[in-house]
Amino acid sequence: MMNTYRRIVLAERPRGEITSQCFRLETLPVPDLKPGQILVKNHFLSLDPYMRGRMSERKSYANPQALNETMIGGTVGEVIASENPQWQIGDRVAGMFGWSELGFSDGQGLRRISKDIPMSAYLGVLGMPGMTAWYGVHQILKPVAGKTVVISSASGAVGGTAGQLARKLGCRVVGIAGGPEKCAYVEQTLGFDVCIDYKQADWKNALANATPDGIDAVFENVGGEIFDASLARMNPFGRIALCGMISGYNGEDIPIRNSRALLTMRLMVQGFIVTEHPECWPQGLSALEVLVRNQELAFRESLSEGLESAPDALIGLLKGRNFGKQLVRF
Repeated sequence: MMNTYRRIVLAERPRGEITSQCFRLETLPVPDLKPGQILVKNHFLSLDPYMRGRMSERKSYANPQALNETMIGGTVGEVIASENPQWQIGDRVAGMFGWSELGFSDGQGLRRISKDIPMSAYLGVLGMPGMTAWYGVHQILKPVAGKTVVISSASGAVGGTAGQLARKLGCRVVGIAGGPEKCAYVEQTLGFDVCIDYKQADWKNALANATPDGIDAVFENVGGEIFDASLARMNPFGRIALCGMISGYNGEDIPIRNSRALLTMRLMVQGFIVTEHPECWPQGLSALEVLVRNQELAFRESLSEGLESAPDALIGLLKGRNFGKQLVRF
């Protein structure tokens, strides 16, 4: 049994882009368990763009990350001590223990995860990113066969899953990603019809050529110029699932020049936070797990080693350096 464990806290709020100085690594003693509690050794930590928003004091859908407290984050791990009869040593669990090597809980809010699927998948395709994709596609976009769906950040954990789900519905799926390697992965492994490299000078023309019949639905993760280009191509009564605005997470302006299309094309735009829809999680996760077990849903992970690597990994994520789901392993 460990006598001490490490965690990372938010030491100061960022001004613009985050830096390593925003975080502090601490070592704490392991407390004794009280009746009803369990102790979890975390093996993987999820890093996600929403963390940048939580580090700010700006008004948002959730309270800001508290200073000098463990940074928020999803985790998966294994029960290593238990004073709760509902949880046994060796049980695998997904929870929100944050940037910490250990998690302490009374068992509330935890989810048992299967041992026949890689543990890390429950932070990606079988976790919040996968559910975000499933909800956005099935509950908001509701695309039908033959329609054109555009997915931004298509090589990421959310976008990659959303595009595959739309393809299974018979849609023409156009991805947008950064760089030839990511675009090749989106087309060849994820099965999108085409992927546009936004780092190329003529990417807007490429998007127009890839959507000759216009765009019927957009799954938006980025915002800014990329979202604006899709707006200009929308068909009447198109639908937009808005789940991320990573282009403005450091406080940048997010101009929308083609806002007229919202009216002229009579578009439905729905922003959503998937954790606000717990009633859909059992159905969505069950469907996703079947696809993963049947090897019908591809996914990719970027691994950063050691808790101390989390700050730099998050900085890299916000700059688009990751390839697939960004995780920290420890």
